[in-house]
Amino acid sequence: MTEKHQPFYKRIGVRVLTCFLRLRAHLQQCWDVTVTDYFVNKEEEPIPLTDSTFYKERITALGYMLKNKSLSLEIRAQAAKKIGILAFTGGPGAEKLAAEYMKEVAYMLQSEEVAPKIKILLLQSVACWFYLNPGSQKAARRLHFIPLLVKLLESPPQHSVRVEKNRLMVKFWTCYALCVLVYNNLSFLKELKEYSALKYNLQVLASENWMGWPENFAELLHHLTCLYNN
Repeated sequence: MTEKHQPFYKRIGVRVLTCFLRLRAHLQQCWDVTVTDYFVNKEEEPIPLTDSTFYKERITALGYMLKNKSLSLEIRAQAAKKIGILAFTGGPGAEKLAAEYMKEVAYMLQSEEVAPKIKILLLQSVACWFYLNPGSQKAARRLHFIPLLVKLLESPPQHSVRVEKNRLMVKFWTCYALCVLVYNNLSFLKELKEYSALKYNLQVLASENWMGWPENFAELLHHLTCLYNN
């Protein structure tokens, strides 16, 4: 039976599965090529992946830096992104410990005073924290990360080319973080469809130049939300 002769629900199911397979492949590629480069310092000693004490001590120390308002925003954001990578590599125990500090990350992301380059560090942190981690994703819902991230996509264009370029990168990383969230949690797609302006904002972002990224994550997220609505 050809695709056009299949029942409607089966055609939609095939298209959704295709989108998720693409998303899985490109999230992994983005992690390997883009995200890891931001987090891994080749000169640092490798993290002992089975040492729970290491994770607890390291995340606690970084969490103190993140909450220390006497430090610069950049230093605090750098601490946040390291917490994100430790949450990903450290398993459920590290994820739960990292969750204690994500409220601070959410607060900083909402602040208009935080520069785009700082927000990118924070988005990298939450993307790592979300990645393939159901526990983190449940905590993300409690902390209202979906409306927070959707709002980041709604900021108006800027007249300054430099400022607009930086804001565009924030939106690119926001699309990536949202893709990580919906990858293995369809309930987030249901929540996304409640935002009437989201599809338009994703269409606009999808038309931008995504060169250097393994996938146009705005376009992919747009496809997923459209298929879910169908």
